[in-house]
Amino acid sequence: MKKNRKTKFIKRVLLILTIAGLILIHFVFPRFIMQTRNPIAQLFKTEKVINAQLESNDNSKFKRKKLTIITFDNLKLSALLTYSSLQNTKGTIILLHGSSHNKDHFLGLSEFLATNGFNSVALDSRGFGESEGQFLTYGVKETKDIQTLISQLIKDENLGNIGLWGQSIGGAFTLQAMGMDKRIKYGIAESSYKNLKTNIQYYFKRHAGFNLELFSNYLVDRAGRIADFNPDDANPYKYSENITQPILVVHGGKDKPIPITNGKANFSRIKSIDKEFIEIESAGHSDLWETGGEDYFNSVLKFLNRQALSSN
Repeated sequence: MKKNRKTKFIKRVLLILTIAGLILIHFVFPRFIMQTRNPIAQLFKTEKVINAQLESNDNSKFKRKKLTIITFDNLKLSALLTYSSLQNTKGTIILLHGSSHNKDHFLGLSEFLATNGFNSVALDSRGFGESEGQFLTYGVKETKDIQTLISQLIKDENLGNIGLWGQSIGGAFTLQAMGMDKRIKYGIAESSYKNLKTNIQYYFKRHAGFNLELFSNYLVDRAGRIADFNPDDANPYKYSENITQPILVVHGGKDKPIPITNGKANFSRIKSIDKEFIEIESAGHSDLWETGGEDYFNSVLKFLNRQALSSN
């Protein structure tokens, strides 16, 4: 009799645990992938936040303007336009942050660009900083937001020779947007992954020691249904094939969250005749600027100045 009771109890516990597990897998875990304002979701972010941004100087020296962008699905996004300090402006660069940052990360960079003759527009992606939204769609909706911003910069601000500079997921946005919109004249993509599904698979392998592809793909597909996007379109590798504009692809040789093989794979697909791959051998994922230092920024500035000359 006691044995039967114990067996029934164990079965009930297993049933409860199974139901709880299914609820977590179906309703909770997918949100860790794409819900930007969920504290637990920070565990799924690929970036370790370190002090790897350019130091901002006296902001009063630079002319700035706050912009509001209305997206196709009626969200309000926030951006900060910093004007060139030179009389002859060379171009306008949209700055796209990674998953652990927002537009404030680019204050120092915007001043560097202004000093060297470029306008810059630091954008809070949907769900980050001062922008509305709660879901990260890994470029599927964000590329549409970038296109809306470009239209606004051309029409309302009378700005041209527009390029992109993105880090991590911002680098992925850069590749995807450049493959879709030829109004983007040039780009810099730092530390980008190949596609969303393989990135999540690698995350499981790195942190759990194993990867169940069917399980991780289920979570990604479920995340897509919750956030209303197709995860198969979150694919910088696919869109890289359509890139014919000048581009600089940069990756750290010791990048653990997103190994350099991702950057090289994306680069191999790009059809542009003006493309360059920079490997910063001792850099990880989020310290390209810090590790690359002055030599890296000199290389970037040389690339950007070349795009300014070609637009004249």
